[in-house]
Amino acid sequence: MQTLKLYGTPASGHCHRVELLLWMLELPYEYCEAPATVRQSEAFLRLNPVGQIPVLLADGQVLTDSNAIMVYLVKRYAPDSHWLPEDPLAAAQVQAWLSKAAGEVRYGPASCRMVVQFSAPENYQSAQAISARFLAQLEQHLAEREFLATSLPTIADLACYSYVAVAPEGGLSLKTFSAIQRWLERIAALPGFFRMPALPLPDQAVGQ
Repeated sequence: MQTLKLYGTPASGHCHRVELLLWMLELPYEYCEAPATVRQSEAFLRLNPVGQIPVLLADGQVLTDSNAIMVYLVKRYAPDSHWLPEDPLAAAQVQAWLSKAAGEVRYGPASCRMVVQFSAPENYQSAQAISARFLAQLEQHLAEREFLATSLPTIADLACYSYVAVAPEGGLSLKTFSAIQRWLERIAALPGFFRMPALPLPDQAVGQ
């Protein structure tokens, strides 16, 4: 099998979800750390003109967008697995949660963390409001199920996990969300799991 090469940074939840899947599928890969200086280089911009991570080199192709990369990895290396079911309804449910990962998760918990930890020029109050609505909906959704889309873990769970798990690093408390906490523990118990490096918690968290 051709060596996979992943460009990313340890603090990125978008990269973390891809690495989780690589580990859980037991796929060997080369990791290339790509901080901002690398992402602004001509060589990297030839791979991804928008200068974003993750980027995966696979089978002579350049793949971008974390969710798209996960779809590729499952279709290419584990097509019959539970990670991306073929059943039309189950596949649609996975896609719905991938959309939430790119929408509510990105502009809610991920945005809060980017502002608090990296001084990103984003609207923290708007991200707080999006997070509050999304976390309440997620809590309700998980109250009677173990995973997001089906009875088994899928790439939808990995796509949403990383930034929800580190929501406190963006000033969001998860203390009142018991179903979410149990879901996070279930993901953390999967073979191949590893955590992102911890960042400092802010002095005050939402909901405390």
